[in-house]
Amino acid sequence: METFEVKRGVMKSIGGNAGLAKLATEFFDNVEVDAEGNFTASFGIMTKVSGVYTAEGKLKVDVEQVSGKDLSDYLSKDGGREKAMESRKRWSTFLDQTTGYNGKQRGDKAKEAGKKISKSKSAINMARKFMEISNNVTDEQKEQAEDLISQIQQKLDEGNGTRALSLSEKLNKLFN
Repeated sequence: METFEVKRGVMKSIGGNAGLAKLATEFFDNVEVDAEGNFTASFGIMTKVSGVYTAEGKLKVDVEQVSGKDLSDYLSKDGGREKAMESRKRWSTFLDQTTGYNGKQRGDKAKEAGKKISKSKSAINMARKFMEISNNVTDEQKEQAEDLISQIQQKLDEGNGTRALSLSEKLNKLFN
């Protein structure tokens, strides 16, 4: 399962999950939609493609594709390589249209999100270490820090790196 950032306004212009499923019919075969608007489809080497826009405005997708011996067999079939290349092309174009970002931009956004998560985790570790070794931290500061740490951890568990980072900045300011 992968989650992609979606450019502001793209989800609305597509029409939310209903529009996402409709767009999926242009790129994939055997598209089925459930009551929540999640779609499931397939095409070429992608045996299962599923996706949905989340409440946070992100695109959550899952792809299962042929691998190992089955992939070798698929590629050696007549037209197999072309169909595999077409599968990758359709997948990439689908992501371009449903996120509003090209491949490089999606990679940059993922890297940015990873940095936010890393900085948030680092802030937690630094705060805990500081509280452990410092004699100047009051019980009130420790209580506030633990509350912020639990909030940061909750946001990290939810996958909200942006909010976790802003909370970790508050945590850092608590000891400055």
